[in-house]
Amino acid sequence: MRKLKYLLPVLALGVIIGIGAGTAVQADEAEDYTIADRVYIGEVAVGGMTEDEARDALEDYVADLADDVVTLKAGEYSVESTVAGLGMTWAEEDERITEAVTLGKTGNLIDRYKIKKDLEDHDIVLPLVLTADETKANEFIQANKEALNNEAVDYGLKRENGGFTVTGGTAGVVLVEEECVDAINTYFATGWTDAPVVELPCQVSEPKGSPEELAKVQDVLGSYSTDFSSSASGRKQNVRNATSLIDGAVLYPGEEFSVYTAINPMNAENGYALAGSYENGTTVQTYGGGVCQVSTTLYNAVIRAELEVTERWAHSMIVTYVPASADAAIAGTYKNLKFKNNYDAPIYIEGYTSGGTLTFKIYGDETRPSNREVSFVSETTSTKDAGVQFKATSAPVGTISKVQSAHVGKTAKLYKVVTVDGKQESKEVFNTSSYMASPAIYEVGTASAVPEATAAMNAAIASKDLATVQAAAAQWKNATVTPPADTTTPGDPAAGGTTEGGTTTEGTGTTTDPAATTPAQ
Repeated sequence: MRKLKYLLPVLALGVIIGIGAGTAVQADEAEDYTIADRVYIGEVAVGGMTEDEARDALEDYVADLADDVVTLKAGEYSVESTVAGLGMTWAEEDERITEAVTLGKTGNLIDRYKIKKDLEDHDIVLPLVLTADETKANEFIQANKEALNNEAVDYGLKRENGGFTVTGGTAGVVLVEEECVDAINTYFATGWTDAPVVELPCQVSEPKGSPEELAKVQDVLGSYSTDFSSSASGRKQNVRNATSLIDGAVLYPGEEFSVYTAINPMNAENGYALAGSYENGTTVQTYGGGVCQVSTTLYNAVIRAELEVTERWAHSMIVTYVPASADAAIAGTYKNLKFKNNYDAPIYIEGYTSGGTLTFKIYGDETRPSNREVSFVSETTSTKDAGVQFKATSAPVGTISKVQSAHVGKTAKLYKVVTVDGKQESKEVFNTSSYMASPAIYEVGTASAVPEATAAMNAAIASKDLATVQAAAAQWKNATVTPPADTTTPGDPAAGGTTEGGTTTEGTGTTTDPAATTPAQ
């Protein structure tokens, strides 16, 4: 990089020296219009060049800058981009070349004389102005803003040893994104410099909260526990993992909490295992199966704290760990649990598991009267029998496998009951829920070398009666060409489990939502 010796300022109107009666002396149109020696545009020596030659030289120079690095800074953080990455181009090229060509050849005698004398002593450098392409530069800023932004760390709480410790409380620096391109162009308005560093516009981001606000968080506003001890290992892992992702959340007044946002993504990388979920009235294995017990347990703590519930959905089929209409399903963005802090002080969510028990507690500043109590009562308003469904398989005759347990259909109401000094003050419907019936599903083997056996099993399946299917399975299991004697009576006590010659196996009985997979139960 050559050292620039002289930067030509914008020429003011000089004193016009007249010849004769004050006539201005202008350049002779017949004068040679090559650029004077020792004239530069940026770092490009254009002296002695014609207008076209100067333009070619400048275009080559700007093209060579494509891979040069520009550093963009935001406070203590910085990223690097190439000139091409910002879409930087040579601005006002024709005007700058015209200025170089006419330098010392136009204007009054004093101006012309002064410029010629200046050129005898030092170089004259006209600025090479580069301009960033607005679209490309903005795309680069958007792609790198996380590396440039230093987000504020809000004041928070950590619960340990039965008490709270205030954490965080650090201010941040955030880009003023809409002003970044202008800052880049302003920097390069005077020309290209070696190792350019552009200071991008930023503003200070203050942390939320204060130690004084958080000191109010002392009281348990609501709590609830459910049991998951009988769950399979994968489901237990999911319950513990999702609980840990919610534990420690702080909501300031007016803020909304989304369970889906807090516990996602539901994949192996985020600590989840495969477990049963509800899907289209059946059960499938998905990552995160069981997290609905987490959202449901939290929901029950939230409503007892009397926080404002902004979104809640029932499961598609009934669950057993809470009363009907006291559940809260999670199914992607289709079903979510959301609630707001409608108190004047922050709240803290504590979630933990102990053995096979899951507990959530909502802490805050208790302002409700001490003689007032809130409880919730479930009422089933209708039921629908689940029924039974049989699916013929290519397994041998005599094989019967139960792959899904029955789920009775229900409609239900949840009442909020308020008592004062032990006397009921109000009882109001808090929500209503509807749960679809889902049949018990059995897979029945129909494969046999004896056509009569296969036909008998298909006929038994068509009866839609479990005892009939089990009797046929026992009768035809070891069938030969001659039909075996019928030794099993339909309705035999063995029909509920293992019949003579027939096998019944229990499935996991997990379930899913009609419109979306619910990592549920």
